[in-house]
Amino acid sequence: MNGRWIEEWDPEDEVFWERTGERIARRNLWFSVFSEHIGFSIWTMWSVMVLFMGPKYHVDPAGKFFLISMATFVGALVRIPYTFAVAKFGGRNWTIFSALSLLVPTAAAYVVMEPGTSYSTFMLVAALAGIGGGNFASSMTNINSFFPLRKKGWALGLNAGGGNIGVPVVQLIGLLVIGTAGATHPRLVLGVYVPLIVAAAIGAALKMDNLAPVKNDTGAALEAVRDKHTWIMALLYIGTFGSFIGYSFAFGLVLQTQFGRTPLQAASLTFIGPLLGSLIRPVGGAFADRFGGARITLWTFAAMSAATGVVVFASVQKSLGVFLVGFISLFVLSGLGNGSTYKMIPAIFQARAVSEGMTGEAAAAYGRRLSGAAMGLIGAVGALGGLGINLAFRQSFLSNGTGTAAFVSFLLFYAVCFTATWAVYLRRPTAATAPSEPVYAEV
Repeated sequence: MNGRWIEEWDPEDEVFWERTGERIARRNLWFSVFSEHIGFSIWTMWSVMVLFMGPKYHVDPAGKFFLISMATFVGALVRIPYTFAVAKFGGRNWTIFSALSLLVPTAAAYVVMEPGTSYSTFMLVAALAGIGGGNFASSMTNINSFFPLRKKGWALGLNAGGGNIGVPVVQLIGLLVIGTAGATHPRLVLGVYVPLIVAAAIGAALKMDNLAPVKNDTGAALEAVRDKHTWIMALLYIGTFGSFIGYSFAFGLVLQTQFGRTPLQAASLTFIGPLLGSLIRPVGGAFADRFGGARITLWTFAAMSAATGVVVFASVQKSLGVFLVGFISLFVLSGLGNGSTYKMIPAIFQARAVSEGMTGEAAAAYGRRLSGAAMGLIGAVGALGGLGINLAFRQSFLSNGTGTAAFVSFLLFYAVCFTATWAVYLRRPTAATAPSEPVYAEV
Protein backbone atom coordinates (compact mmCIF):
# COMPACT_ATOMS: atom_id res chain seq x y z
CA MET A 1 0.00 0.00 0.00
CA ASN A 2 1.42 3.38 -0.96
CA GLY A 3 -0.21 6.68 0.01
CA ARG A 4 -3.57 4.92 0.61
CA TRP A 5 -3.37 3.25 -2.83
CA ILE A 6 -3.61 -0.54 -2.96
CA GLU A 7 -1.70 -1.82 -5.98
CA GLU A 8 -3.00 -5.42 -6.10
CA TRP A 9 -6.52 -6.57 -5.28
CA ASP A 10 -8.06 -10.01 -5.93
CA PRO A 11 -11.09 -10.63 -3.67
CA GLU A 12 -12.00 -13.87 -5.49
CA ASP A 13 -8.76 -15.44 -4.16
CA GLU A 14 -10.02 -17.01 -0.93
CA VAL A 15 -6.58 -17.09 0.68
CA PHE A 16 -6.04 -13.38 -0.02
CA TRP A 17 -9.57 -12.59 1.11
CA GLU A 18 -9.28 -14.38 4.45
CA ARG A 19 -5.76 -13.11 5.15
CA THR A 20 -6.12 -9.38 4.40
CA GLY A 21 -8.85 -8.62 1.86
CA GLU A 22 -11.93 -8.96 4.07
CA ARG A 23 -10.55 -6.71 6.81
CA ILE A 24 -9.68 -3.94 4.35
CA ALA A 25 -12.94 -4.28 2.43
CA ARG A 26 -15.06 -4.08 5.58
CA ARG A 27 -13.21 -0.99 6.81
CA ASN A 28 -13.83 0.78 3.52
CA LEU A 29 -17.46 -0.36 3.57
CA TRP A 30 -18.23 1.23 6.97
CA PHE A 31 -16.80 4.62 6.07
CA SER A 32 -18.43 4.48 2.64
CA VAL A 33 -21.77 3.86 4.35
CA PHE A 34 -21.32 6.92 6.58
CA SER A 35 -20.46 9.24 3.70
CA GLU A 36 -23.28 7.93 1.52
CA HIS A 37 -25.66 8.26 4.48
CA ILE A 38 -24.93 11.99 4.75
CA GLY A 39 -25.26 12.32 0.97
CA PHE A 40 -28.75 10.84 1.04
CA SER A 41 -29.75 13.19 3.87
CA ILE A 42 -28.65 16.25 1.91
CA TRP A 43 -30.24 14.96 -1.30
CA THR A 44 -33.61 14.49 0.38
CA MET A 45 -33.49 17.45 2.76
CA TRP A 46 -36.05 19.29 0.63
CA SER A 47 -38.63 16.64 1.53
CA VAL A 48 -38.23 18.18 5.00
CA MET A 49 -37.76 21.82 3.98
CA VAL A 50 -41.14 21.88 2.20
CA LEU A 51 -42.83 20.94 5.50
CA PHE A 52 -41.54 24.23 6.91
CA MET A 53 -42.88 26.23 3.96
CA GLY A 54 -46.17 27.55 5.31
CA PRO A 55 -48.52 30.11 3.72
CA LYS A 56 -45.96 32.93 4.11
CA TYR A 57 -43.77 31.23 1.50
CA HIS A 58 -46.54 31.47 -1.15
CA VAL A 59 -45.75 28.05 -2.69
CA ASP A 60 -48.74 25.82 -3.48
CA PRO A 61 -48.67 21.97 -3.28
CA ALA A 62 -47.97 21.59 -7.02
CA GLY A 63 -45.05 24.00 -6.66
CA LYS A 64 -43.67 21.99 -3.74
CA PHE A 65 -43.86 18.74 -5.71
CA PHE A 66 -41.98 20.42 -8.57
CA LEU A 67 -39.42 21.77 -6.09
CA ILE A 68 -38.52 18.34 -4.74
CA SER A 69 -38.51 17.03 -8.32
CA MET A 70 -35.54 19.29 -9.07
CA ALA A 71 -33.42 17.63 -6.39
CA THR A 72 -34.48 14.20 -7.65
CA PHE A 73 -33.65 15.09 -11.26
CA VAL A 74 -30.17 16.46 -10.57
CA GLY A 75 -29.41 13.57 -8.23
CA ALA A 76 -30.18 11.15 -11.04
CA LEU A 77 -28.07 12.98 -13.63
CA VAL A 78 -24.92 13.30 -11.53
CA ARG A 79 -24.86 9.57 -10.82
CA ILE A 80 -23.28 8.90 -14.21
CA PRO A 81 -20.14 11.08 -13.81
CA TYR A 82 -19.87 10.05 -10.15
CA THR A 83 -19.67 6.41 -11.25
CA PHE A 84 -16.62 7.06 -13.42
CA ALA A 85 -14.99 9.40 -10.88
CA VAL A 86 -14.02 6.47 -8.65
CA ALA A 87 -11.68 4.95 -11.23
CA LYS A 88 -10.40 8.36 -12.30
CA PHE A 89 -9.54 9.76 -8.87
CA GLY A 90 -9.68 6.76 -6.51
CA GLY A 91 -12.51 5.68 -4.22
CA ARG A 92 -11.00 7.28 -1.11
CA ASN A 93 -10.10 10.53 -2.84
CA TRP A 94 -13.50 10.92 -4.45
CA THR A 95 -15.31 10.14 -1.19
CA ILE A 96 -13.42 12.99 0.50
CA PHE A 97 -14.30 15.43 -2.29
CA SER A 98 -17.92 14.35 -2.68
CA ALA A 99 -18.48 14.60 1.09
CA LEU A 100 -17.02 18.11 1.34
CA SER A 101 -19.05 19.26 -1.69
CA LEU A 102 -22.22 18.67 0.36
CA LEU A 103 -21.37 21.85 2.27
CA VAL A 104 -22.44 23.86 -0.80
CA PRO A 105 -26.16 22.91 -0.95
CA THR A 106 -26.37 22.88 2.85
CA ALA A 107 -24.99 26.41 3.19
CA ALA A 108 -27.10 27.65 0.27
CA ALA A 109 -30.30 26.30 1.84
CA TYR A 110 -29.33 27.89 5.16
CA VAL A 111 -29.09 31.29 3.47
CA VAL A 112 -32.34 31.20 1.44
CA MET A 113 -34.72 29.30 3.74
CA GLU A 114 -37.05 32.13 4.74
CA PRO A 115 -40.29 33.76 3.52
CA GLY A 116 -39.76 36.26 0.74
CA THR A 117 -37.21 34.20 -1.17
CA SER A 118 -38.20 33.84 -4.82
CA TYR A 119 -39.44 30.51 -6.11
CA SER A 120 -36.69 30.44 -8.75
CA THR A 121 -34.08 30.75 -5.99
CA PHE A 122 -35.64 27.84 -4.13
CA MET A 123 -35.54 25.83 -7.37
CA LEU A 124 -31.84 26.54 -7.86
CA VAL A 125 -30.92 25.62 -4.29
CA ALA A 126 -33.04 22.45 -4.40
CA ALA A 127 -31.20 21.49 -7.60
CA LEU A 128 -27.86 21.94 -5.80
CA ALA A 129 -28.98 19.39 -3.21
CA GLY A 130 -29.08 16.84 -6.02
CA ILE A 131 -25.32 16.33 -5.80
CA GLY A 132 -26.00 14.29 -2.66
CA GLY A 133 -27.67 11.72 -4.88
CA GLY A 134 -24.44 11.20 -6.79
CA ASN A 135 -22.70 9.82 -3.70
CA PHE A 136 -24.70 6.63 -4.04
CA ALA A 137 -23.31 5.84 -7.50
CA SER A 138 -19.67 6.41 -6.61
CA SER A 139 -20.03 4.55 -3.32
CA MET A 140 -21.70 1.50 -4.89
CA THR A 141 -19.18 1.35 -7.74
CA ASN A 142 -16.33 1.57 -5.24
CA ILE A 143 -17.66 -1.11 -2.85
CA ASN A 144 -18.51 -3.39 -5.79
CA SER A 145 -14.78 -3.57 -6.53
CA PHE A 146 -13.81 -4.48 -2.97
CA PHE A 147 -15.97 -7.60 -2.48
CA PRO A 148 -16.08 -11.05 -4.13
CA LEU A 149 -19.21 -12.05 -6.04
CA ARG A 150 -20.40 -14.37 -3.24
CA LYS A 151 -20.48 -11.39 -0.84
CA LYS A 152 -21.74 -8.66 -3.17
CA GLY A 153 -25.43 -8.98 -2.32
CA TRP A 154 -24.74 -8.51 1.38
CA ALA A 155 -22.10 -5.78 0.93
CA LEU A 156 -23.97 -3.74 -1.67
CA GLY A 157 -27.20 -4.13 0.28
CA LEU A 158 -25.58 -2.94 3.49
CA ASN A 159 -23.80 -0.07 1.74
CA ALA A 160 -26.98 1.10 0.03
CA GLY A 161 -29.21 0.44 3.04
CA GLY A 162 -26.96 2.39 5.37
CA GLY A 163 -26.98 5.23 2.86
CA ASN A 164 -30.74 5.06 2.39
CA ILE A 165 -31.20 5.50 6.16
CA GLY A 166 -30.02 9.06 5.60
CA VAL A 167 -33.56 9.74 4.32
CA PRO A 168 -35.48 8.91 7.54
CA VAL A 169 -32.72 10.42 9.68
CA VAL A 170 -33.05 13.88 8.12
CA GLN A 171 -36.83 13.52 8.43
CA LEU A 172 -36.49 12.60 12.12
CA ILE A 173 -34.30 15.63 12.67
CA GLY A 174 -36.97 17.71 10.95
CA LEU A 175 -39.60 16.18 13.25
CA LEU A 176 -37.48 17.01 16.30
CA VAL A 177 -37.07 20.62 15.20
CA ILE A 178 -40.77 21.10 14.34
CA GLY A 179 -41.84 19.43 17.59
CA THR A 180 -39.54 21.52 19.81
CA ALA A 181 -38.73 24.82 18.07
CA GLY A 182 -41.75 24.96 15.75
CA ALA A 183 -42.23 25.08 11.99
CA THR A 184 -40.43 28.41 11.59
CA HIS A 185 -36.86 27.24 12.25
CA PRO A 186 -35.71 25.14 9.26
CA ARG A 187 -32.14 26.38 9.65
CA LEU A 188 -31.73 24.24 12.76
CA VAL A 189 -32.02 21.11 10.58
CA LEU A 190 -29.31 22.36 8.25
CA GLY A 191 -27.00 23.34 11.10
CA VAL A 192 -26.92 19.74 12.34
CA TYR A 193 -25.37 18.53 9.08
CA VAL A 194 -22.33 20.79 8.79
CA PRO A 195 -20.20 18.93 11.39
CA LEU A 196 -21.45 15.57 10.08
CA ILE A 197 -20.30 16.43 6.55
CA VAL A 198 -16.86 17.37 7.85
CA ALA A 199 -16.70 14.16 9.91
CA ALA A 200 -17.52 12.05 6.82
CA ALA A 201 -14.71 13.67 4.84
CA ILE A 202 -12.19 13.22 7.67
CA GLY A 203 -13.20 9.58 8.17
CA ALA A 204 -12.71 8.87 4.46
CA ALA A 205 -9.30 10.57 4.49
CA LEU A 206 -8.07 8.58 7.48
CA LYS A 207 -9.61 5.15 6.93
CA MET A 208 -10.45 4.51 3.26
CA ASP A 209 -8.28 3.27 0.39
CA ASN A 210 -7.95 3.70 -3.37
CA LEU A 211 -7.76 0.56 -5.55
CA ALA A 212 -5.16 1.02 -8.25
CA PRO A 213 -6.43 -1.93 -10.38
CA VAL A 214 -9.81 -0.18 -10.82
CA LYS A 215 -9.60 1.77 -14.07
CA ASN A 216 -12.18 3.45 -16.23
CA ASP A 217 -12.89 1.26 -19.21
CA THR A 218 -14.51 3.13 -22.08
CA GLY A 219 -15.00 -0.13 -23.92
CA ALA A 220 -16.84 -1.62 -20.94
CA ALA A 221 -19.05 1.46 -20.67
CA LEU A 222 -19.98 1.26 -24.35
CA GLU A 223 -20.57 -2.47 -24.09
CA ALA A 224 -22.80 -1.95 -21.06
CA VAL A 225 -24.82 0.72 -22.90
CA ARG A 226 -25.36 -1.64 -25.83
CA ASP A 227 -26.31 -4.59 -23.63
CA LYS A 228 -30.07 -5.11 -23.33
CA HIS A 229 -29.72 -6.30 -19.74
CA THR A 230 -28.44 -2.89 -18.66
CA TRP A 231 -31.71 -1.35 -19.78
CA ILE A 232 -33.90 -4.17 -18.47
CA MET A 233 -32.27 -3.82 -15.05
CA ALA A 234 -32.67 -0.03 -15.27
CA LEU A 235 -36.40 -0.59 -15.80
CA LEU A 236 -36.57 -2.86 -12.75
CA TYR A 237 -34.55 -0.41 -10.69
CA ILE A 238 -37.01 2.35 -11.57
CA GLY A 239 -39.65 0.14 -9.96
CA THR A 240 -37.64 -0.48 -6.78
CA PHE A 241 -35.30 2.42 -6.06
CA GLY A 242 -37.33 4.93 -8.08
CA SER A 243 -40.28 4.06 -5.86
CA PHE A 244 -38.22 4.33 -2.67
CA ILE A 245 -36.73 7.74 -3.40
CA GLY A 246 -39.85 9.15 -5.06
CA TYR A 247 -42.08 8.13 -2.17
CA SER A 248 -39.48 9.40 0.34
CA PHE A 249 -39.63 12.86 -1.19
CA ALA A 250 -43.42 12.88 -1.56
CA PHE A 251 -44.76 11.12 1.58
CA GLY A 252 -45.02 14.19 3.80
CA LEU A 253 -46.54 16.33 1.05
CA VAL A 254 -49.16 13.69 0.26
CA LEU A 255 -50.13 13.51 3.94
CA GLN A 256 -50.43 17.29 4.13
CA THR A 257 -52.21 17.79 0.81
CA GLN A 258 -54.57 14.80 0.64
CA PHE A 259 -55.18 14.06 4.31
CA GLY A 260 -54.86 17.55 5.81
CA ARG A 261 -52.06 16.72 8.23
CA THR A 262 -50.20 19.59 9.91
CA PRO A 263 -46.40 19.86 9.45
CA LEU A 264 -45.87 18.19 12.85
CA GLN A 265 -48.39 15.43 12.14
CA ALA A 266 -46.85 14.77 8.71
CA ALA A 267 -43.29 14.78 10.05
CA SER A 268 -44.24 12.33 12.80
CA LEU A 269 -45.20 9.77 10.13
CA THR A 270 -42.95 10.59 7.17
CA PHE A 271 -39.79 8.92 8.48
CA ILE A 272 -41.35 5.49 9.17
CA GLY A 273 -41.51 4.23 5.58
CA PRO A 274 -37.99 5.27 4.51
CA LEU A 275 -36.56 3.88 7.75
CA LEU A 276 -38.11 0.44 7.27
CA GLY A 277 -37.26 0.43 3.55
CA SER A 278 -33.63 1.25 4.33
CA LEU A 279 -33.27 -1.34 7.08
CA ILE A 280 -34.60 -4.14 4.91
CA ARG A 281 -32.41 -3.43 1.88
CA PRO A 282 -29.51 -5.58 3.16
CA VAL A 283 -32.04 -8.35 3.80
CA GLY A 284 -33.07 -8.16 0.14
CA GLY A 285 -29.41 -8.54 -0.84
CA ALA A 286 -28.91 -11.47 1.54
CA PHE A 287 -32.07 -13.20 0.28
CA ALA A 288 -30.82 -12.69 -3.27
CA ASP A 289 -27.46 -14.27 -2.36
CA ARG A 290 -29.31 -17.33 -1.06
CA PHE A 291 -32.37 -17.72 -3.32
CA GLY A 292 -31.45 -15.74 -6.44
CA GLY A 293 -32.06 -12.07 -7.10
CA ALA A 294 -34.57 -12.65 -9.90
CA ARG A 295 -36.89 -14.75 -7.71
CA ILE A 296 -36.87 -12.19 -4.89
CA THR A 297 -37.40 -9.34 -7.36
CA LEU A 298 -40.31 -11.11 -9.06
CA TRP A 299 -42.30 -11.64 -5.87
CA THR A 300 -41.39 -8.18 -4.64
CA PHE A 301 -43.12 -6.64 -7.66
CA ALA A 302 -46.14 -8.89 -7.14
CA ALA A 303 -46.40 -7.69 -3.53
CA MET A 304 -45.85 -4.06 -4.55
CA SER A 305 -48.77 -4.34 -6.96
CA ALA A 306 -50.97 -5.66 -4.17
CA ALA A 307 -49.86 -2.93 -1.76
CA THR A 308 -50.55 -0.26 -4.37
CA GLY A 309 -54.04 -1.69 -4.79
CA VAL A 310 -54.54 -1.17 -1.04
CA VAL A 311 -53.33 2.44 -1.37
CA VAL A 312 -55.70 3.13 -4.27
CA PHE A 313 -58.61 1.78 -2.19
CA ALA A 314 -57.59 3.91 0.82
CA SER A 315 -57.18 7.00 -1.34
CA VAL A 316 -60.68 6.62 -2.78
CA GLN A 317 -62.19 5.89 0.66
CA LYS A 318 -60.15 8.66 2.33
CA SER A 319 -58.98 6.20 4.99
CA LEU A 320 -55.73 7.44 6.50
CA GLY A 321 -55.13 4.26 8.52
CA VAL A 322 -55.44 1.91 5.55
CA PHE A 323 -53.43 4.34 3.42
CA LEU A 324 -50.55 4.27 5.89
CA VAL A 325 -50.53 0.47 5.97
CA GLY A 326 -50.38 0.23 2.19
CA PHE A 327 -47.92 3.09 1.68
CA ILE A 328 -45.48 1.95 4.36
CA SER A 329 -45.68 -1.57 2.88
CA LEU A 330 -44.55 -0.06 -0.43
CA PHE A 331 -41.47 1.36 1.29
CA VAL A 332 -40.61 -2.01 2.85
CA LEU A 333 -41.08 -3.85 -0.43
CA SER A 334 -39.14 -1.30 -2.47
CA GLY A 335 -36.25 -1.65 0.00
CA LEU A 336 -36.32 -5.43 -0.35
CA GLY A 337 -36.33 -5.08 -4.14
CA ASN A 338 -33.48 -2.56 -4.06
CA GLY A 339 -31.24 -5.19 -2.51
CA SER A 340 -32.27 -7.99 -4.85
CA THR A 341 -32.03 -5.98 -8.08
CA TYR A 342 -28.53 -4.71 -7.32
CA LYS A 343 -27.40 -8.26 -6.56
CA MET A 344 -28.67 -9.30 -10.01
CA ILE A 345 -26.38 -6.92 -11.93
CA PRO A 346 -22.96 -8.57 -11.29
CA ALA A 347 -24.56 -12.04 -11.44
CA ILE A 348 -26.06 -11.35 -14.88
CA PHE A 349 -22.75 -10.33 -16.38
CA GLN A 350 -20.91 -13.23 -14.77
CA ALA A 351 -23.53 -15.61 -16.22
CA ARG A 352 -22.82 -14.04 -19.60
CA ALA A 353 -19.10 -14.69 -19.13
CA VAL A 354 -19.69 -18.35 -18.22
CA SER A 355 -21.91 -18.80 -21.27
CA GLU A 356 -19.04 -17.55 -23.42
CA GLY A 357 -16.66 -20.16 -22.02
CA MET A 358 -14.89 -18.14 -19.32
CA THR A 359 -14.17 -19.69 -15.93
CA GLY A 360 -12.68 -18.72 -12.58
CA GLU A 361 -11.03 -15.32 -12.28
CA ALA A 362 -11.54 -14.55 -15.98
CA ALA A 363 -15.33 -14.82 -15.57
CA ALA A 364 -15.23 -12.86 -12.31
CA ALA A 365 -13.12 -10.10 -13.87
CA TYR A 366 -15.51 -9.85 -16.82
CA GLY A 367 -18.46 -9.63 -14.42
CA ARG A 368 -16.78 -6.88 -12.36
CA ARG A 369 -15.81 -4.97 -15.49
CA LEU A 370 -19.29 -4.90 -17.06
CA SER A 371 -21.30 -4.62 -13.84
CA GLY A 372 -19.20 -1.70 -12.61
CA ALA A 373 -19.84 0.13 -15.86
CA ALA A 374 -23.54 -0.71 -15.86
CA MET A 375 -24.23 0.23 -12.24
CA GLY A 376 -23.86 3.96 -12.77
CA LEU A 377 -26.26 4.02 -15.68
CA ILE A 378 -28.77 1.74 -13.94
CA GLY A 379 -28.58 3.83 -10.77
CA ALA A 380 -29.12 7.05 -12.70
CA VAL A 381 -32.12 5.75 -14.62
CA GLY A 382 -33.56 4.25 -11.44
CA ALA A 383 -33.32 7.59 -9.65
CA LEU A 384 -35.17 9.21 -12.56
CA GLY A 385 -38.06 6.98 -11.52
CA GLY A 386 -38.27 9.14 -8.40
CA LEU A 387 -38.66 12.18 -10.64
CA GLY A 388 -41.46 10.41 -12.50
CA ILE A 389 -43.25 9.66 -9.23
CA ASN A 390 -43.09 13.26 -8.04
CA LEU A 391 -44.26 14.62 -11.39
CA ALA A 392 -47.09 12.06 -11.45
CA PHE A 393 -48.19 13.23 -8.00
CA ARG A 394 -47.99 16.87 -9.10
CA GLN A 395 -50.20 16.22 -12.13
CA SER A 396 -52.63 14.04 -10.18
CA PHE A 397 -53.16 16.70 -7.50
CA LEU A 398 -53.44 19.45 -10.10
CA SER A 399 -56.08 17.53 -12.07
CA ASN A 400 -58.04 15.71 -9.37
CA GLY A 401 -57.00 17.04 -5.98
CA THR A 402 -55.85 13.55 -4.87
CA GLY A 403 -53.02 11.14 -5.62
CA THR A 404 -55.31 8.29 -6.72
CA ALA A 405 -54.58 8.57 -10.45
CA ALA A 406 -50.84 8.57 -9.75
CA PHE A 407 -51.11 5.38 -7.68
CA VAL A 408 -53.06 3.63 -10.44
CA SER A 409 -50.25 4.42 -12.90
CA PHE A 410 -47.69 3.05 -10.41
CA LEU A 411 -49.67 -0.20 -10.09
CA LEU A 412 -49.63 -0.68 -13.85
CA PHE A 413 -45.88 -0.06 -13.94
CA TYR A 414 -45.21 -2.68 -11.25
CA ALA A 415 -47.18 -5.17 -13.34
CA VAL A 416 -44.88 -4.41 -16.28
CA CYS A 417 -41.80 -4.94 -14.07
CA PHE A 418 -43.18 -8.26 -12.79
CA THR A 419 -43.74 -9.46 -16.36
CA ALA A 420 -40.29 -8.35 -17.51
CA THR A 421 -38.57 -10.12 -14.60
CA TRP A 422 -40.38 -13.37 -15.29
CA ALA A 423 -40.01 -13.25 -19.08
CA VAL A 424 -36.29 -12.42 -19.15
CA TYR A 425 -34.81 -14.04 -16.04
CA LEU A 426 -37.11 -16.82 -14.85
CA ARG A 427 -39.06 -18.23 -17.79
CA ARG A 428 -37.87 -21.72 -18.72
CA PRO A 429 -35.76 -21.70 -21.92
CA THR A 430 -37.44 -23.25 -24.93
CA ALA A 431 -35.98 -25.98 -27.10
CA ALA A 432 -35.21 -23.34 -29.70
CA THR A 433 -32.93 -21.45 -27.33
CA ALA A 434 -29.38 -21.30 -28.61
CA PRO A 435 -26.88 -23.40 -26.63
CA SER A 436 -24.78 -20.32 -25.96
CA GLU A 437 -27.70 -18.34 -24.51
CA PRO A 438 -27.01 -17.64 -20.82
CA VAL A 439 -29.41 -19.14 -18.28
CA TYR A 440 -30.40 -16.53 -15.72
CA ALA A 441 -32.66 -18.54 -13.39
CA GLU A 442 -30.00 -18.48 -10.67
CA VAL A 443 -29.21 -14.77 -11.09
